[in-house]
Amino acid sequence: MRACTFLRHVACALVLASGLAVVSTLHAAAPAATPPAQAVIEALTRANAAVVGVNVTAAEGAKSASTLGRNRSGSGVVIGPDGLILTIGYLMLEADNIQIVTQDERTIPATAVAYDLATGFGLIRPLLPLRGIAAVPLGSYRNTNPGDTLMVATGGEDGDVGMTRLVSKRPFSGYWEYHIESAIFTSPPVANHSGAPVFNQRGELLGIGSLFVSDALGEAPRIPGNMFVPVDLLKPILAELTRTGSTTKSRRPWLGLTSSEQSGRVQVVRVTADSPAATSGIEPGDFILAVDGAKVSSLEEFYKKLWARANPQDEVKLTVLQGAEVKVLTVKAVDRMTTMVKPSGI
Repeated sequence: MRACTFLRHVACALVLASGLAVVSTLHAAAPAATPPAQAVIEALTRANAAVVGVNVTAAEGAKSASTLGRNRSGSGVVIGPDGLILTIGYLMLEADNIQIVTQDERTIPATAVAYDLATGFGLIRPLLPLRGIAAVPLGSYRNTNPGDTLMVATGGEDGDVGMTRLVSKRPFSGYWEYHIESAIFTSPPVANHSGAPVFNQRGELLGIGSLFVSDALGEAPRIPGNMFVPVDLLKPILAELTRTGSTTKSRRPWLGLTSSEQSGRVQVVRVTADSPAATSGIEPGDFILAVDGAKVSSLEEFYKKLWARANPQDEVKLTVLQGAEVKVLTVKAVDRMTTMVKPSGI
């Protein structure tokens, strides 16, 4: 499907690995030792062959359609001998129909296996055999250094490969009530990042594409890039995901807020309609000052205090600055997964 483009990009990778920097401001540790050129080409060829396109139609009335749309497309990568595919979870959220597009342009129906709210990973399985596609090995972001050359691959009709560099490894807090302790940041960015796998030069899977970011370095200067969820987070939960369709860590309080950090304070940007936050009177523009009386000044603090409960349906007292008035509002949280249409299979 894309052999010439692939080999051209791999050749570029080898040039980059020899010392040409994509980001001249990278600090730090020297890049990891580079495998011989032929070994890199063979490893990345095998990795690329495991990448597929993922097309999804969400169920009628899906709540996630208001932000993600009903028709979604992205990528995934085969990680299991039975054809199990890892992708980013928001692609398959409330899915009614899932189709896999292979590199030989076959379209194969698939079913949802799991969605993990805590990490953001999604698992799907084709309903027919994926002939000639071998699972990729799982690597670790811990064995990479800023400056390392990586390959990002996308699937589907417009599938392609691109070379990028690791620029940062750090925690990440998302505006949608999401936090992970480790994330991979790369630059230059790829446009079709949703579910796209990123590989090291040994062809090992390092992470799954989640976002475009404007500050991949996490500090000045601001450079555009992508955030990938590292597969290190998948390894300890994979068995639970395939067995139950989710994880215990995903059963946590959800309020329905989109928030940002503003000068050491958490500001509400959007309130999901009919959510616990909306019912309690929280409004866009409010500042979240404390959770159950404990001060919060960052998204990470806010989320960790919110999630420090065994029961996802607990009541939470939020101290908010609403206009010029400080209020204490009681919010009855919910388990987010109970508010959405479950894909068949989970």
